[in-house]
Amino acid sequence: MDSELRPLLGMELDDSEIDEMLRETGAGVLSMSADGVPYGVPLSFGYDGDRLYFLFVGATADFRKETYAEQSDEVSFTAVDVGPDGAWRSVIVSGPLDRISPEEWDAAREAMLDNAYRSDLLADHELRENPNVWALDVEERSGRAVGQ
Repeated sequence: MDSELRPLLGMELDDSEIDEMLRETGAGVLSMSADGVPYGVPLSFGYDGDRLYFLFVGATADFRKETYAEQSDEVSFTAVDVGPDGAWRSVIVSGPLDRISPEEWDAAREAMLDNAYRSDLLADHELRENPNVWALDVEERSGRAVGQ
């Protein structure tokens, strides 16, 4: 590896650094696919150490987010943090995405309140029979930092 390129490639984040970034960032892009068509949507999220939680709000007439979520066997989520000096770090996680059950409401709400960029999204919501909150079970994760 050319030593001049090494600073551009950065370094891998370890598990504790990945957890730290997911707890601090609170927003990113959820990438899904339905019938071979990709769809990425920026979302605020909560993280509890094992799962990322998303509230789907502002649904379109065709329920695009929900349709893609239901048709995706596995999704990925990318969070990026860019500092004022140009240094950055990113985390990518992947796994299955499912709508939460009413029994999971408290865990989702707590995770959103703890570290979502829009922590207020579930603050004033009461438990509903079929909440439009989704959980990504993190099965794979990686992270990279450049210029740190």
